[in-house]
Parts: sequence; structure tokens; C-alpha cells
Amino acid sequence: MKTIKDATNFDELLDIKYGKLGTEKRDEFEMKAKAFIVGEMIKEERKKAHLTQEDLAKKTGTKKSYISRLENGKIDIQISTLFKIFEEGLGKKLGLTIN
Repeated sequence: MKTIKDATNFDELLDIKYGKLGTEKRDEFEMKAKAFIVGEMIKEERKKAHLTQEDLAKKTGTKKSYISRLENGKIDIQISTLFKIFEEGLGKKLGLTIN
């Protein structure tokens, strides 16, 4: 059985630590990683716009605690809310690409 120190690239490391793609543990990790990335994107754009979490919450009709949980990757976001935050709250256009 391989250990983390045996990994030669990032994909191998993920396979060792969380299992192969499609396994329950790996899928959970992937979902949390994506939530973290979205949260970081929101935080970065909010800061570029010189807005506090409270400001962004008011502009989007949400609560500061909700924005905080999003930015920290603690909760999932509905696509409609994601568009609302970026477009109404941050004045950005959001596009989706499906591969």
C-alpha cells in the first residue's frame, strides 16, 4: 500500500489520501475543494471592490454570516445566488463553461 511520501505528483497524492475519482471520500473532497475555490473567488472580488462582507450582504439581500460561510467554503451555493453575488453585488459578469 502506497503512502503519501510515495506520491510522485498531486493526482497520486489525492488518490492515496482520498481514494480514486468516483469514490465517496474523493467526491466529498472534490466538492469541498470546489466550495473553497468559489469562496476564495468571492472574497477576492469583494476585496477588490472595497466592500465588507456586510456591504456585499446588503447589496445581494443576504446576511453577513452567509457571505462569511460562503467565503470560508462552509456551505454550498445555489447557482442563482452565485450569479446574484457576482453580478448584482460585485458588478461582474459570470460565465459558465461546461467541458
